[in-house]
Amino acid sequence: MIDVDIVLQQAAAAFEHYKTIPAHVRALFLEAIADELEGQREALVPVASQESNLPLARLNGELTRTTNQLKLFARLIKEGSWVEAVIDTANPASTPPRPDIRKMLLPVGPVVVFGASNFPFAFSTAGGDTASALAAGATVVIKGHPAHAQTSQKVFAAMLEAIKKTNMPEHTVQHVAAPGNDIGKQLVIHPLTTGVGFTGSFAGGKALFDYANQRETPIPVFAEMSSINPVVFLPDTLEKNAAALAQTFGGSVTLGMGQFCTNPGLLLGIRSAALENFAQLLGEAIAQCAPQKMLHGGIRQAYVKGRQQILAQQGVALVNESVTAPAELEAHPALARVTAKDFLANPVLKEEVFGPSSLLVVCDNKEELKAVLKSVKGQLTTTAVGTEADMAAYADVIALQTTLAGRVILNAPPTGVEVCAAMVHGGPFPATTDARFTSVGTSAIKRWVRPVCFQGFLDSMLPAALQNANPLGIWRMVDNEYTR
Repeated sequence: MIDVDIVLQQAAAAFEHYKTIPAHVRALFLEAIADELEGQREALVPVASQESNLPLARLNGELTRTTNQLKLFARLIKEGSWVEAVIDTANPASTPPRPDIRKMLLPVGPVVVFGASNFPFAFSTAGGDTASALAAGATVVIKGHPAHAQTSQKVFAAMLEAIKKTNMPEHTVQHVAAPGNDIGKQLVIHPLTTGVGFTGSFAGGKALFDYANQRETPIPVFAEMSSINPVVFLPDTLEKNAAALAQTFGGSVTLGMGQFCTNPGLLLGIRSAALENFAQLLGEAIAQCAPQKMLHGGIRQAYVKGRQQILAQQGVALVNESVTAPAELEAHPALARVTAKDFLANPVLKEEVFGPSSLLVVCDNKEELKAVLKSVKGQLTTTAVGTEADMAAYADVIALQTTLAGRVILNAPPTGVEVCAAMVHGGPFPATTDARFTSVGTSAIKRWVRPVCFQGFLDSMLPAALQNANPLGIWRMVDNEYTR
């Protein structure tokens, strides 16, 4: 029996110590986690594969991404400028006289991270949410995902070793493994929880968001949830590049059996012979994709139900599907099509189907294409595929796309998210619960901090980042000018 109150009390006590640990020491902790995970690669990857049905090569790559994320955040906090230190020095001559005012970002407190099922390493126990929170100076309570329970426990054990080796507070990271949804609700509503990270279904993320806002003291929930990632194929490129595009995007739709939050689930084009040719070629590419096992039975069941529901809608026709019948737990890749008129009239067609299928929307003209884009809700990604001539003729369409998603892509499939400073893995609701933030890249750290202003403090009382001598050597804004 897990006592959530004890878990959060321990997290809060650890936070009081952890938040005072210098950034370069926290960086050593993050690097130690990465080293422990790397050292246990041969034990971790086979267990993750057995639990998730994901291939060894994919999981080896994902584990490398996970360790790289940890090292990336270690470098970020070693350099230190991410705290956004701002100093407005006193000005007795102003009217009224201005006092000395300084500001920086400080960690919020204990946060709860929910592991994601589709990335057992990179978005789970020691994934991006956990890495960014620990980098910020927050303590973390991890809700392990039951779909890879053994993997989660083994990763947590590696984190415990890193805690010991770097002398971090005992409960800097804790792991909770319990069946059902009630434990998640308890973690979110506990008064000592100050923030939540989640990657998963819309229903799950929205439930956590609602719990958090029903608290006496509401807290932010950074949930990455639902996205169909619309891809617009423009006319000139379909005339010139249909065969290559069919192969590229057929691979994107079926990559990992479509179990990516950036899977291109909605394809758009303007009615033409070139679009018909592309649709046939894309259908043939998808038909050659062999079914593979999905992550677990629940996801497979949801995919089958969603696929059947889409195909049963008015005006929807199957273009093609995998020529190989699926076995137990396997997904059946497919491409369907519908007119823009039928799409606009049916909200069911705008819902995510998590798996290797996509819906092609055939529009009569540019205005109808824009109407379809305006009708879809917030997205993680949206893509424009076209030649330079297309870009000039459809600049207004691409401008519209920038309002839909956190990441706008040109001439490349949306699957694959680079971990870097410029990445935005977020978007307007229902893609996420807060479009101002990202769950991938160094800016993900900003979810776990808040700005604090220090007015009239003695220099010796200030955090190092705000002291006159700038002992950390970081970039700061001093009297409206960036300087070291």
